[in-house]
Parts: sequence; C-alpha cells; structure tokens
Amino acid sequence: MRRSFRHRLAPGAARRGATAAMPAGRRSRRRQGGAADVTGITLCSATSAGHHMTRSLLVAGAAHRHVRVDDSTMTRADMNDQQRPTRARVGVVGLGAMGLGMARSLRSAGYDVGVHDLRPEVAAGFARDGGTAFASPAELAAEVDVLIGVVVNAAQVESVLFGDGGAAERLRPGSVYVMCSTVDPDWSAGLEGRLGELGVLYVDAPISGGAVRAAAGELTMMTSGRAAAYAVADPVLEAMSATVYRLGDHAGLGSKVKIVNQLLAGVHIAAAAEAMALGIKAGVPAEALYEVITHSAGNSWMFENRMAHVLAGDYTPLSAVDIFVKDLGLVLDSARPQKFPLPLSATAHQMFLQASASGLGGEDDSAVIKIFPGIDLPQPVNQPQPTDQPKKED
Repeated sequence: MRRSFRHRLAPGAARRGATAAMPAGRRSRRRQGGAADVTGITLCSATSAGHHMTRSLLVAGAAHRHVRVDDSTMTRADMNDQQRPTRARVGVVGLGAMGLGMARSLRSAGYDVGVHDLRPEVAAGFARDGGTAFASPAELAAEVDVLIGVVVNAAQVESVLFGDGGAAERLRPGSVYVMCSTVDPDWSAGLEGRLGELGVLYVDAPISGGAVRAAAGELTMMTSGRAAAYAVADPVLEAMSATVYRLGDHAGLGSKVKIVNQLLAGVHIAAAAEAMALGIKAGVPAEALYEVITHSAGNSWMFENRMAHVLAGDYTPLSAVDIFVKDLGLVLDSARPQKFPLPLSATAHQMFLQASASGLGGEDDSAVIKIFPGIDLPQPVNQPQPTDQPKKED
C-alpha cells in the first residue's frame, strides 16, 4: 500500500492542512492548481511491501506547469494508461561503497540498471545478479534517461562527463545527470550550465547516510535543480532514498547544504576521536566509556557510529580519512572568499591531514584517533598484537 501526504507551509504562516492520500501503487506526484510558484514543504511518504518509506521535501520550489485533462472524454483504460508513468532507464557510474548500494537499491525497486566502474570486475559482479555492465561512461550514457554519478570529487566528475569515453556527448537531450559527489557549490552551478548547452538536465544531489543506508535505499539526498530535471528523475531519486530534500530551482544549493553537513560530520568525528583517546589515556576501559557516552548528553551519531569501529579495531574504510581531508578542505575554501572564520573546521582538517600524512589516508575516517600518542587502542578479535605499520588497503 503506497500513501502520499502533502502539507504546504506558506512563508511565515502555520501549516494549513493536508490533501487526501493518493491512489495505491503510485509514486508521489505533485499536483497543484495553476502554475503559481510554491514555497513551502511537501511531505510525500511512500511505503510498499518490501520497500522503504520515502519523504520528498520541497523546501523552495519553482513554478510548475500543469495540464488540465477533460475526464469526460476519457475511458477508464485511457486514464489508467495516463497515470502509469514510463519507467526511466537508469545508469550508475562509480560502484564504490555508496554507488554499489545505490545501484542495488534501484535494481530492487524494479529498474533495469546499467553500470560502469573503473574496475570492470566490480561492474561485472553487479551485472551477474541483474543489470548490464558497460565499458565506458559514454556507452552507458547512450542507453539511459537518468545517469547517476557517484564518484569522489569534481575531477572525477569531469572525467566521467568530459574525459575520454565521457558521457556528456552521448547523453540525449532531455536526459538527466544526477551528481552525487561532494564538490564546490559554484562548480556544481557551473556544471548545470555546461550540460544545459548540450540539452542535458542536471540535478545537484549530494548524499548522506553511509554505505549501509545506501544499500537499504535509505539515503538522505540534498538536491536542487530545475523542475524539468525533477520531472524525469524524481522516481529514481525516491527509489534510492528515505528523504529527498528539494532545496531550490538551480544547482549549487544542494552542494551548499552538503558542505555544511560535512563541516558537522568532520568536526564530530574529530571530537569523538579526541574524547575516546582522552578516556583511554586516563585509564577508562574503552568499552565502558563507549557505553556511558552513548547513553549520555555528550553522545553524537558520529561518536556512536565511528567509535564502534575503534572498539572493534576495524578500520576497513566505509568513509576514508582522505575523504575528510577533501571535504573539510572544501568547507574552508567555501568560507575563505567571505573571510568567514571556521576555527573548529580548521582544527579538524588539520587532524585528518595529520592522519593522512602518517599513512592512514586510505583507512576508515575513525582512524584519525591514531594521531594521539601514548594510547593503546583496542585490537581486532584474533589479532591481539598491535602493528607498527598502518593497515594497507587494496
């Protein structure tokens, strides 16, 4: 049973109520009388057997165009055909911890998913369970309506779109590129214009939630883009996420919110590592410290999640130290032109830089705790002896 509820909140006004639930079996579709601009919040909660709940939040919307239909001239079959959306063909470039989970979520939602990764064996492994592996972004782009890029940084996005075998020239006019990387907001806004010159639509769509939520289709997506792009990509975004935030009608706003999120995430991880290191140095058993803090006011999501990695002695990267070297660098870069001070971000950035310079850049970001001297960290089960060398990743 799929239900959708809408609440529109006018600027400066109280919530005024909700419309009736939408028919079962349909994805959330926004209907408004007329083409007036809408500013408010739209909540579309969707559930179905075997699928997750999705909320789509329209935080600052642009004008929507609507077509009135004379129902008296249509048969029930005609109406059912019109209500049945054509399923977009979807591609995913980048099958890392996040991208692979997102591709699997799309496949579970019923999409025929094409994939590309620099590691052909990873793409082939995905395709064995359903889907198609492509040798290049260009070949994949030629076959899809929505192409999702889940790569590390702006340089990799450039390569995917405009490098050798790049996707941009092969994407059809009216297709959508969904950019899920953490990048400079101004760069993202510029990318919208560059793709627009080719007739390609664009959604600025950074993500949060980690690999586990990506695999479960429960990401948070911070998005912005034109209404025409959402018209094509909305069902695809919802299939990958628990919440899709629509933050504006042009690219860059999604990336600005992600920058703020990464400021908090990086600072919280650094603070969590510092707190755990202090407790261990003071002689408090790490397990006891974790138990108390996770039930106290000083807890944070990052402490509870990342310090569990430390307790397990497992620094297998789900999000690596070098990710926060990059992301906190972007945070600081975004504030510098405005001469806006970010003292906590700067300190956290230096901590991750120190960890990376010590050879820990490829380890899980919780490995930032290893920069603190004179502490004995928990060791993995069946591996009681500490090593002097940092763990090497494949």
